[in-house]
Amino acid sequence: MRDFQKPDRSEVFSSNGMIATSHPLAAKIGLDAMSKGGNAIDAAITAALMLVLCEPQSTGLFGDAFAIIKSKKSKSVIGLNGSGKAPMSLTSETLLSKNMKEIPLNSAHAVTVPGAVALFEEVADKFGNLGLKELCTKPIKYAEEGVVVSPRVSFDWDTHRKKLIGPSEKFYLNSGKPYKAGSLFKAPMQAEVLRQIAAHGSKGFYQSDITIDLVNSLKELGGAHTLADFDNVKVEYVDPVYAGLKDGSTLIELPPNGQGVTAIMMKKLMEYCNIEQFNADSYERVHLEAEIAKLAYSARDNFIGDPNFSDNKQNVFLDGSYLEQLSKEVSLGRLLNDNLQDNFFTRNKDTVLICAADNAGNAISLIFSTFHAFGSGLCSKKYGLLFHNRGAGFVLKKNHPNELLGGKRPLHTIIPAILKEKDGSMMPFGVMGGQYQANGHARILSNIKDYGMELQESLNFPRSFYFDGVLNLEQGYPKEIRDKLLKIGYNVEEATIPIGGAQLVRIDSSGVLVGASDPRKDGCALGC
Repeated sequence: MRDFQKPDRSEVFSSNGMIATSHPLAAKIGLDAMSKGGNAIDAAITAALMLVLCEPQSTGLFGDAFAIIKSKKSKSVIGLNGSGKAPMSLTSETLLSKNMKEIPLNSAHAVTVPGAVALFEEVADKFGNLGLKELCTKPIKYAEEGVVVSPRVSFDWDTHRKKLIGPSEKFYLNSGKPYKAGSLFKAPMQAEVLRQIAAHGSKGFYQSDITIDLVNSLKELGGAHTLADFDNVKVEYVDPVYAGLKDGSTLIELPPNGQGVTAIMMKKLMEYCNIEQFNADSYERVHLEAEIAKLAYSARDNFIGDPNFSDNKQNVFLDGSYLEQLSKEVSLGRLLNDNLQDNFFTRNKDTVLICAADNAGNAISLIFSTFHAFGSGLCSKKYGLLFHNRGAGFVLKKNHPNELLGGKRPLHTIIPAILKEKDGSMMPFGVMGGQYQANGHARILSNIKDYGMELQESLNFPRSFYFDGVLNLEQGYPKEIRDKLLKIGYNVEEATIPIGGAQLVRIDSSGVLVGASDPRKDGCALGC
């Protein structure tokens, strides 16, 4: 139990419904949906639509989404891939012929067709109670009337203001300046988009005047997109990946094109390295976790792509005997060489993550993103929809699993997850923060499983993250730990922004719902 004399927050407990998001208004709207007869699935979808307005730097209707669902309507856990594909006419050869070595983050070439709206419709229709029309009602109201900007959102807005150019300045700046905490952000044209979605479902987004605005705007920016690229957007049902942990629990992730198997690999390597023998805040733990990250992310960048185009060699990430052998490469005082060739992933990213559960047995982990802060920084001219830059996740290497090809999905960083315990309890969870997400899944599970932390404590605990030659440490680590890591040979830097953000909800075997929300964001967990 936490020390109630210290600044902190407690887990939230309830018996009927629970939702955890990165913004309190989104959490409230989700809870309101449950009070109207909706279930956890409904709550997550309407909260996601609210986050488009509450956190426009992190997500948007022109984004991608993934979900893991445990529905009372199904005995099995369900995985859904709502990531979009590259325009059919765009290939790596096209860009290589223009002397490009990578896909520019702020270009139309980085814009794949968005899949989130299609996923929302599919999930609402198949697993919810209220329907997409009802779930759009509150977001439409707030898009018209405005949302008061919160402190973390204001911080991100100011940090990334220079990305907003052209039409984006009109829609996402306040008289040419970033929105400050306490100011009112309105998005009347997005209200119109939501009305079309409410009235016509996903066709109102992918086969309408909105689509024409999107395609024409992208063409003006040099994009290869056509109306046909938007015409047949479908959500793909995928088989979740199950990984047994040493305490008998099971980690459930989604398969590629996401990086869920990378999270599994990291957690299993932590087990083989017996990381729990060292204190949770020790330099030894930071050191071993950094070396494990090198191995796992290197495997990801070499082997993961769209499974419809290539073999992702999942055995590399899941084979126990192989991972046990690989863990022997990790030892104290030794630094492995980096093998992270595609340094695109080093830049900061923004995402939203919603977890929800109810007493009827429904649970969902839903993650939804435009990738980098404000996506590409570009938006459509009429409706002001920010274009994500997921396509920058492709590489321009011939025959690489993640090579850019028309109709192909890029390697994705966003990953939802569920932890299933031996006693039947279940915990949908996830981590925001782009590149950090796989590491974040492993870190939070390690906090809970290896160090016995309570749920909220596992999110509060300081984080470290090694990538692309730099070991970032949050301010919670004391100087002596930094000094020891420097002495070993790491390039140690103090994190300039918080590392990731997370949400989780646990359904105990008794039926009690427990929620926790990351203090690095403005959000909260709410129960009823």
